[in-house]
Amino acid sequence: MTSFIIKRFFYGFMVLLGVITLVFLLFTILPGDPARMMLGQRADQKAVNAIHKELGIDKPFVIQYFNYLNDLSILSVHSKNDTSETYLTKETTYISAIRLFSINDYSVVIKKPFLRKSYISRREVTVILAEAFPNTFLLATLSIIFAMIVGVVAGSLTAVVNAVWLNRIVLIFTAFGMALPSFFAAIIMVWIFAFLLSDYTGLNMYGSLYEVNDYGRGEVLQLKNLILPVITLGIRPLAVITELTRTSLLEVFSQDYIRTARAKGLSRFRVVAVHALRNALNPVITAVSGWYASSLAGAVFIEYIFDWKGVGIVIVDALENYDLPVVMGSVLLIAVILIIINIFVDVVYGLLDPRVRVT
Repeated sequence: MTSFIIKRFFYGFMVLLGVITLVFLLFTILPGDPARMMLGQRADQKAVNAIHKELGIDKPFVIQYFNYLNDLSILSVHSKNDTSETYLTKETTYISAIRLFSINDYSVVIKKPFLRKSYISRREVTVILAEAFPNTFLLATLSIIFAMIVGVVAGSLTAVVNAVWLNRIVLIFTAFGMALPSFFAAIIMVWIFAFLLSDYTGLNMYGSLYEVNDYGRGEVLQLKNLILPVITLGIRPLAVITELTRTSLLEVFSQDYIRTARAKGLSRFRVVAVHALRNALNPVITAVSGWYASSLAGAVFIEYIFDWKGVGIVIVDALENYDLPVVMGSVLLIAVILIIINIFVDVVYGLLDPRVRVT
């Protein structure tokens, strides 16, 4: 099992390295000069060269790549003579870092990953993402919980009743839920429940978890702003979970041990809840893990339409302003989340099914 876990972490590391390389290549070859964006189009060449030197983009392409890897790495090499922004910024980071050893003018330290600074706000990308990610995490978590509860209940009821008309309704719902684009679903939800029916629902068309009080008393918690984004983001996983639960239960109902449980005179609820549902939820859990990762990574449209202050808003704003470090940091954060969740699922499968460890 230890060898299996090590292999999964190694594969995850190689995938992450490939993503880092691809992100660096894509955003490095994009047209545009960060110095011109920071100084304005009328900046003189001397100031532009100074910014290039500060950002470290005056160096050869290969050196820039290895500097970028050095920034992201927990174990990195620091040169006291380097005047680039990357290492000047890390002077403050190294106050809380662990210095392992020094060779001449170079020091090897353990530090937190450095995602560089925003071109626009000059804030560290790590700080920007740390402020936005909790909102995205809350939105994705609540949406998958909503989809899990409603989907399992709806799928179970459909399998127990097993009526032709009900199966057709579920089939239409699941097909519609899977085919409906998230941004279109968000617009429809806003139009119906926050515009047409706003007098009855009391829901806002947009808003984040905290809003500024009209009387200047600071931020106020607005839990109702969670309702529409959570339901909208949970529509697609809800459709999948409902259909998987129904299909798995129908398959389990045909097993011998279910017939034995019924022959013992157990109630229908006990047969379904205790014996059948426990074994039928294996494919559902697999789907939930994948959809949870997708929800964390794919809530951009939902956050943008509902003005939810999460990573999605950060990505859209950074793209509009050509703020490449923020976009690169956001993409890497999403990649790390997906890789960690996949590794966790693989390890759980390896613990539950020894046959998986052979692959």
